Amino acid sequence: MFKALADPTRRLLLDALFVRGGRTLGDLESVVTEHTEMTRFGVSKHLRLLEQAGLVVTQRSGREKLHYLNPVPIRLIHNRWIDKFTEHHTTALTELKHQLEEQQ
Repeated sequence: MFKALADPTRRLLLDALFVRGGRTLGDLESVVTEHTEMTRFGVSKHLRLLEQAGLVVTQRSGREKLHYLNPVPIRLIHNRWIDKFTEHHTTALTELKHQLEEQQ
């Protein structure tokens, strides 16, 4: 998953899906081509990697394949890696707040 998140184009695709899910390959291609020169095949390749990482899920709607952001893996990373590093700071600030309020 970290490899999938490392690429700026893939992060751009995830940002676009965050704003509005249910996008087709054509929709996502137009978003990417605003920022970089990339072919439809290149966008498709990035989407496939995001799907393999579990960050994007798809649903068929007739002839169209709709892409949606799957926020669960990102949340799990947040809970596992970020929360444990910020918990100490948050606890310290809360304790400081209580001490300052008691002094007043």
